[in-house]
This record gives sequence, C-alpha cells and structure tokens, in this order.
Amino acid sequence: MTDYKALELDYGLPLQPKRDLVAVRGEGACLYDEAGREYIDFAAGIGVASLGHCHPQLVAAIQQQAETLITCPNIMYNDIRSRLLEKLVEISPQGLTRAYLCNSGAESIEAALKFARLHSGRTNFVTAMRGFHGRTMGAVSATYTPKYREAFQPLIPGFDYVPYNKIDKLDAVVNDNTAAVMLELVQGEGGVNPIQAEYIAAVRKICSERGVLLIIDEIQTGFCRTGRFFACEHFELQPDILCVAKAMGGGVPIGATLLDTAINVDPGLHGTTFGGNPLASAAALAAIDVYQTDNLAQRAAELGDYFETRLNVSELSQVRALRRLGLMIGIELKQKVQDKLAQLLERGIIALPAGPNVIRMLPPLIVERQQIDRVVDTLREILA
Repeated sequence: MTDYKALELDYGLPLQPKRDLVAVRGEGACLYDEAGREYIDFAAGIGVASLGHCHPQLVAAIQQQAETLITCPNIMYNDIRSRLLEKLVEISPQGLTRAYLCNSGAESIEAALKFARLHSGRTNFVTAMRGFHGRTMGAVSATYTPKYREAFQPLIPGFDYVPYNKIDKLDAVVNDNTAAVMLELVQGEGGVNPIQAEYIAAVRKICSERGVLLIIDEIQTGFCRTGRFFACEHFELQPDILCVAKAMGGGVPIGATLLDTAINVDPGLHGTTFGGNPLASAAALAAIDVYQTDNLAQRAAELGDYFETRLNVSELSQVRALRRLGLMIGIELKQKVQDKLAQLLERGIIALPAGPNVIRMLPPLIVERQQIDRVVDTLREILA
C-alpha cells in the first residue's frame, strides 16, 4: 500500500499540523480513510463542505460543466459566470449590487481592502482583536493575533485593533484617515464569539456618520451556517462590502467580494486569472440552489438547537461555556483542547480548535440527527 503520509511529509511543506488520518473518500457528513474507516466530519473542510461530501447535485453540475467549458478569462463574457453574479446580488443584503469573483476568502479580503482605499481615498483600517481574516499580507495585517503576524513583520501599516464588542474603544480610533471598519459577525478562529446586536448597530451608525465603509467578513458564517443565509440577517445589518468564500462552492474553491452601489473600481486596478472560472461558478450556482431549495438555513438553526439541548453543557464538568449561532458551535473548556480533539478522532469524529481551549464544530448542514447524537454522546463521555 502506498504510504501517502510519507509522500506528503517528504514533498509537501509542513505548514499545518496533520491529523493521523488519510482521507480518500467522502459521502454526506462522513469521510473514509484508506482502510475504509468512517469518520463523522464535524470540521467540514474548515466550514467549506456545508453540503457534505460529494452532494449529487453538486457533482452533476461539476461534471456537466467540465465537459462544456472549464476556464474562461475575465477578458470575455461567460454564461455561467454572469448567472452566478446575478444570483449573488439577488441573495445578498439589499444595496450590494455588484460582485467581484475570486478563489478564496483571503483574496476576497484583499480585494475589499483595496476597494475601500480606492473608494475612500483614505489609508487606515480598524479590525477586532481575536479576529482572523486570512494569510495573505493584507489579510494577515488585518489580523491581530501575534502568532499569525510576527514572522512577517513589517506588515502593511495603518491597522488599528480594538476589543470586540466594546464600542467606546472603536469610537475612539475611527477618524478621518479610516477607510473602513472590518469585522466578523462571529469570530471563528477567535473562539466562536458572536457579535452583540447593540454593538454592531452602533458600529454601523459610527461608520455612516463618519463616511467610513463597513466591511463584513462572512467567509465562515455565510451560506446558511448560522441559521440565516448570511449572518447579517440576524442583525438587519447593511454592510458596504461583504466578503464570502468557504461554503460558497460546496467544496470547490471560490470567493466573492460584494459591493455597495456607490463603490466603483476603475478597470485595470484589480483583477484575477482564475476568479469566476466556469467550473467554480457552476459549482457555486448548484450549491446555492441546494441551500435555497432545501432550506438549509432553517435546518442549521433547528439542528443547532437540537445539538445544544442534547449536549446540555451544565452537566459537563470540563466545559466552561457553549457559544453558538446555528451550526457554528464553540465549546469552551477549562483546559487545552488538543487532547480532546485526539480523543474525538480516536472515536471517529473530526473537530477543530478555535484558540487553545475551544472545540469548534462546523458540521455539514445536511448532517443527520443520529450523527449529531453520536457526536454528542461522545462529547458527554470525554467531557463529563
């Protein structure tokens, strides 16, 4: 049998710690290793596989498009790309009337930063402590956590970082040099911390009064994860720029930056080779259709409630708190999580950390209740 672990270790850069698992096949909410062992995937490709693995409608769309046209540069028009652009504007918060298509969340953030500077003529940004926006130079400059930043100094200047959910701190730093405030509505890497409704309402007011753009990073929360199609809907929030990716293509790499009508970018100032290619666009159209027709936002809300009720963290001595919005779940422990993640993997369950002491769970939105039951029973066993 081929030693796939050795091949990756020998020829790949070891940039991320690996689980002791070689995933070779997926179906629904499960992954299977080379020996055929089943794992319930409560990581979903770090929030990417919201339709689970190999959803038949997604597979059919990709197969059909692969036989028709795979790539088409943005110097030409394309039927599938144009339909996706129309669909994105249709489903997004009112006022976002145009979209830039790219390949990832980090690219979406990079575009948002550039577009905000171009539109405002200003250079500075305000982001939140414990936020995470990506690994490229602009995105990591917007990210406060030192472990992501220190090795790459000097980063792009002009970023101020404020405590999350403390409006007085944000109010004090937004000034005439601020191009935009950029926030997640649930901090994913930062511990699954939801934003407070009164805080984001005050942020929107400050931005509007001072001519500052509000960029909302929904790379992880978008496409039904939180129990609404976009987390903005929980707060009746109107962003000026919305960044999305992850679940947008159901597992196929794609991202987008959606813009308010007033924001214009002249030709030649930004671009992409692969962004909006027909294959990824067809996947995104198929995924969005499933999100809508199967009402997966409501399903995420209902199953999130079910998970929380079944887990009943008040009975678990090792748990400090549970934070959740829809099926975006954070279980804060009184200890570091790596040992617990290893115990889950031994029992056939894949989960994620969110900081040193939070178990993050991002199950596919098509997960079945009996699979949730198995995960909950295992959590109760190892956290009691």
